Amino acid sequence: MPYFDAASSAPLHPVARQALLASLDEGWADPARLYREGRRARLLLDAAREAAAEAVGCRPDELVFTPSGTRAVHAGISGALAGRRRVGTRLVVSAVEHSSVLHAGEALAAAGGSLTEVPVGRSGAVDPSSFAAALTEGTALACLQSANHEVGTVQPVGEVADACRETGVPLLVDAAQSLGWGPVEGGWSLLAASAHKWGGPSGVGLLAVRKGVRFAPQGPADERESGRAAGFENLPAIVAAAASLRAVRAEAAAEATRLRGLVDRIRARVPELVPDVEVVGDPVRRLPHLVTFSCLYVDGETLLHELDREGFSVSSGSSCTSSTLTPSHVLRAMGVLSEGNVRVSLPFGTPEADVDRFLEVLPGVVAGVRERLGAPAAVTGAGATGSLVVDALGKRCPIPVIELAKVIYDVPVGGTVTVLADDEAARLDIPAWCEMRGQEYVGEEPSPKGGTAYVVRRVA
Repeated sequence: MPYFDAASSAPLHPVARQALLASLDEGWADPARLYREGRRARLLLDAAREAAAEAVGCRPDELVFTPSGTRAVHAGISGALAGRRRVGTRLVVSAVEHSSVLHAGEALAAAGGSLTEVPVGRSGAVDPSSFAAALTEGTALACLQSANHEVGTVQPVGEVADACRETGVPLLVDAAQSLGWGPVEGGWSLLAASAHKWGGPSGVGLLAVRKGVRFAPQGPADERESGRAAGFENLPAIVAAAASLRAVRAEAAAEATRLRGLVDRIRARVPELVPDVEVVGDPVRRLPHLVTFSCLYVDGETLLHELDREGFSVSSGSSCTSSTLTPSHVLRAMGVLSEGNVRVSLPFGTPEADVDRFLEVLPGVVAGVRERLGAPAAVTGAGATGSLVVDALGKRCPIPVIELAKVIYDVPVGGTVTVLADDEAARLDIPAWCEMRGQEYVGEEPSPKGGTAYVVRRVA
């Protein structure tokens, strides 16, 4: 069964498995003890730290291992903010950061600090000048991911790091998605990552803090991992994480070229094979193994289930797969379609035949889902009615967009369609549909029936 969700968690690398099994026998003792077994464990821990530091591009004494990538992010943010509390309590992040960063920012705001989100363009990348402008007085820390976890866009970390250096603000980089492909360039101050993203075992993260960065670990003091990650080290998992990071880096250049070719094929072929599809993310500055596209008139949850029945494991940032029924914050910030959103992220070693079969299966799956939802089969006809109102209250996206598409050509050019909807996803999907189909999004206003009235003018 083809597994196409490496961005969530990559399959365990064979080297990680070998290192894990070997270190279960050799690395079970306390590395803080001075007897033989403890010294042996310490040697394994030190070797793992040196290997990970070499991959990150920092000194071994600047890097600690944490119980997860999320814990690394939270420890990095809280420690840097505490270390610079005399400077201010302001955190600047991009609008498309991983939820771990945004949750840390929300906690800061709840405690009396402030959070500033820098917007991104339609490709998902921040503008370095806009990020620099947000680094005003009182900014204690800035955060920018190296590459986006939902659409694969690579961020201009080097340029943002330069701007941070000029203003004296430390920059924390979430490198979870990119570290397996290569080191993060630029003068970053802190870096966090997670082993299960590159084929290491789950439950291991890493946090690097450059010398000279003001940092005050939060929580009860602990003698392990420089006081930055409390608790007994999971040494077998740490050894496996470091070994697999070194292994994937050795394969990265060749595999990146091969997988980029497969992803390029998906990016090119999906819009040809499936009508009304938007491929999102930067087409050039992106991770080599990841592609995301949104299908109009498709329920994302249903689409994922149908692809799973065909043997393909993919993921989605669609509102339809969220327990809160709200659009992905990444897609919302980009202003792209959230409905029918599919993320394909190929693990190392993905066969070309699996991608070919995916492209064979996808058109029929999308067509079947659209048929069940009653999506318009074609855009034909024109009526004389100057305006129409579509009541889609109580219906989840993509139904409000489907109802809009069914009647937009029943009004003359210049006429309007007002869609009444109370699904939060409509606030993103209706304007995105208008841009995709060449219609004018007029705006929104409260609906007297409840929810929101979205006004669309036909111009094509």
